[in-house]
Amino acid sequence: MISYHLSYTSALSHYLDISITITGNTQQELYLQLPAWRPGRYELQNFAQKLRQVTAKVHGASIAIEKVTKDRWVVQADGAETITINYSFYARQMDAGGSWLDEQMLYVNPINCLMAVEGREHEPCEVAIAIPENWQIACGLKEIRKHTLQAKNYDELVDSPFIASDSLQHASYSLTNTTFHIWIQGDCKPDWSKIIHDFEAFTKEQLEVFGDFPVPEYHYLNLILPYRTYHGVEHSHSTVITLGPGELLMSPALYKEFLGVSSHELFHTWNIKKIRPKEMLPYDLTQENYFKTGYVAEGITTYYGDYILARSGMFTAQQYFDELNTTLQRYFADYSRHYMSVADSSFDLWLDGYKPGIPDRKVSIYIKGALTALLLDLQLRKGTNNQAGLDTVMRELWKRFGKKSIGYTVQDYAALVDEIAGQSFKGYFDIYINGTAPIEPALDEALKYVGCTLKQQENTLLYESRFGFKITTDQTIKVTAIAPASPAFNSLSIDDELVALNGRKLEQNLQHLLQQLTSSETITLTLFREKQLRQVILTPTAHTYYPKYTIEKRPDATASEKANFKLWLHQNFGA
Repeated sequence: MISYHLSYTSALSHYLDISITITGNTQQELYLQLPAWRPGRYELQNFAQKLRQVTAKVHGASIAIEKVTKDRWVVQADGAETITINYSFYARQMDAGGSWLDEQMLYVNPINCLMAVEGREHEPCEVAIAIPENWQIACGLKEIRKHTLQAKNYDELVDSPFIASDSLQHASYSLTNTTFHIWIQGDCKPDWSKIIHDFEAFTKEQLEVFGDFPVPEYHYLNLILPYRTYHGVEHSHSTVITLGPGELLMSPALYKEFLGVSSHELFHTWNIKKIRPKEMLPYDLTQENYFKTGYVAEGITTYYGDYILARSGMFTAQQYFDELNTTLQRYFADYSRHYMSVADSSFDLWLDGYKPGIPDRKVSIYIKGALTALLLDLQLRKGTNNQAGLDTVMRELWKRFGKKSIGYTVQDYAALVDEIAGQSFKGYFDIYINGTAPIEPALDEALKYVGCTLKQQENTLLYESRFGFKITTDQTIKVTAIAPASPAFNSLSIDDELVALNGRKLEQNLQHLLQQLTSSETITLTLFREKQLRQVILTPTAHTYYPKYTIEKRPDATASEKANFKLWLHQNFGA
């Protein structure tokens, strides 16, 4: 048994004091390892940078402990039966993957701060938490004694975040022998009857996809904050969601986000926590776990998060299309889609997947992954005359891999799609998963099967569509992106500060001034580049840049296409 004890002396210092008691030791040298990353965010986060003063003791006397890598320590145990490790952790990162300590609550993602004892990760763990007597703990782990949690092994321990406070709100619902707990920490007024009704609806729809739920209890751990925020992280028995501002929780706009992120994270309970790429089964928390199937793990989950809300009646068809159209706008917001495939972008998550990076380098596995999932779903439905779809693929992944704790490979996934389709989908994988060809023609063709179309809209921002550059207008007007081969491509640079158009000072009026010109007129921009004043001339061409697309119902949809629509979205075409 490995025992962890968490306490603090000053909540507002944000330092959490951690003690690890290791019994039954027989090693002369004992190694401790802190994770370098957390599942759900595929980048090294190096949590060890938040630790302070790591020490080791036997019977109260200090023994030697030395750091051997950035997040690994060796203890000169000399065979001592019981060893105690002490250190402090700075808990002041308020997002769904962080930890936070203040006078009102303690929120901990154990993966941030609890070390593993090498060679003993399989053993049961206990976590005793020194908090006020009247505080409650929300967690996926069993509370075996007052404020003491138990995990069957280290993997379960670090996959089980918790919130502790005296102001937790709680409700629950049960479906198919599983109890789903909804915990809310924060200043808000939840409409519990509406929340329970809607959560039950999308949970039932997800259960229709997979048939059964992976765990007997599940916990939504919601941190509702007083400012605008949105983040969710999946775990085997729970999810942490940060959302705000709290006073707007039940407003239509924020409540839609609440449902969307909750549906997305619940789907992850199957897809990535159980249905997992072979490269991540088991997780190696000490280094990068490179994988190319982010379009399955995150792309399909992103697709289903909102799709399930439409199927369960939480979204109207138009509300669902609005979400899809937002995804499309993000996809076409730059030109990275021409330079790197979604499979290669998945591999490169560990390099720069969670930051802007250099211009037009890689695509989002969430965005393109969702669009390729939509394409695959519709192509499967069309190819099998509605006898199969992406539901069928996910159900079989669950049965063949997730339930059996077998990791799937790129080849496994492609072969399963072929099997379910009854034909080769090699073209789909070569062109849209491993390639960079435009997805628009294929997506438009697939949408026709359900009476819809992918329609190109006019981009009314003339500096984008006519001249091929984007700007930010926070305090000054700065260039933020430039379309390849556009009029701006050889004349403007990122971070150019635009100050005048055709001699007229720019004061948040660039769009207005461009509207006064004909579509073929050349413009002169005055700008500062690296603090030097420059002038450049831009000449429009016949091409347009930064296209806009929307998904819409076709007015000429046939009766059979409308029937296909209902089978896909579980809603009437005319609704």
